[in-house]
Amino acid sequence: MSQLPEAVIAPAADPPRKTRTQRRTSSTEQGRFSRLIALLVLIVGSAVFAYPFVWMMATALRTREGIVEGGITIWPIQWRWSNFTDGLTSFPFWQYLGNSIITTLVPVVFTVLTSSLVGFAFARIPARASGIIFAIVLGTMLLPGEVTLVPQFILFRELNMIDTLYPLILPAVFGSAFFIFLFRQFYVRLPQSLTEAALLDGAGWFRIWWSIYLPLSQPIIVAAAVLQFMGSWNNFMGPAIYLTTERWKTLPLALAGFTSVHGTETSLLMATSLVFVAPCIVLFFLAQKHIVGGMSFTGEK
Repeated sequence: MSQLPEAVIAPAADPPRKTRTQRRTSSTEQGRFSRLIALLVLIVGSAVFAYPFVWMMATALRTREGIVEGGITIWPIQWRWSNFTDGLTSFPFWQYLGNSIITTLVPVVFTVLTSSLVGFAFARIPARASGIIFAIVLGTMLLPGEVTLVPQFILFRELNMIDTLYPLILPAVFGSAFFIFLFRQFYVRLPQSLTEAALLDGAGWFRIWWSIYLPLSQPIIVAAAVLQFMGSWNNFMGPAIYLTTERWKTLPLALAGFTSVHGTETSLLMATSLVFVAPCIVLFFLAQKHIVGGMSFTGEK
C-alpha cells in the first residue's frame, strides 16, 4: 500500500508592518485626541470655578425681586447699576478702603524686600550652620497660624498696639518663610560667577544683592508681591482680632458686618463684594505670566 505524500505546510506570512508615515499619523491622531480631552476637562473645570463669580456679577445688577425670580441663572432679568453706588455709600467705604490699602501695600513692600535679602543670604553668603538655620525657617511653615495667634496678641497688647494697624503691618517686616524659600531657590539657580565678579570688584554683600540679584529677580518679586497682596487684602482674621473701633476697620471686616446692617440686601452685598475682589482678579491676570515664570524657575534642576 503506497504512502500518501505529506502536505507541504507553508509558513505563516508576517503581518504587514506599519510604515513610518502611518505610525506618525497614528501618533498625531492620538495626540489630538488627548489634547481634545484635556481641553474639555479644562473647560468644564473653568466653568465650575467661574460660575460663582459670574453669578455674583449677575446678582449685583439685579433688584430684590430679580434675585428671587432669577435663581441660579447668570443673566440679570433687570439691570440695576445703582446697586454699586447704593452699596458703596451705605457705609464708610473710602475710609475702610484707605485702611485696607495701608495694611496691604506696606506689608507687600516689606515682605518682598526682607524675604529677598534673607533668601540671598541663604543662597550666596557662606556661613556656619546656614543649612540648619534654613531648615528651622522652613520648619516654621509647619506651624498653623492659630498656634502663634495668642502669643502675638499678648505681645501687641503689652505694646499698647491693640486697635491700631501696627499688628497687621509689623509681622511683615521680618519676611515670610515661604517667600524666603522661593527667593533662595531662585538665587541658587543664578550663576555663581556674578557673585565672584562682584567680590573681585570690591562690592559688599548688600551691594551685590541690591545692584545685581534684586534687579534680576523680577519674576519672583512679582509672584511674591501678588501672593502677599492677595493674602493681606483678603485678611479677615487679623483685623477681627486686633481692631475694635470703626476708625481702623478694613474692607473684609466691614463686609462681614454688612448683612447685620442691611439685612437681606443681597444685591448690594454682591455689588460691594465685586468691587472688593476686583483688584485681586485684575492684578492676578496682569501678573499671571510672571507668577508662572517665577514659580517654574525656582523648581528647575
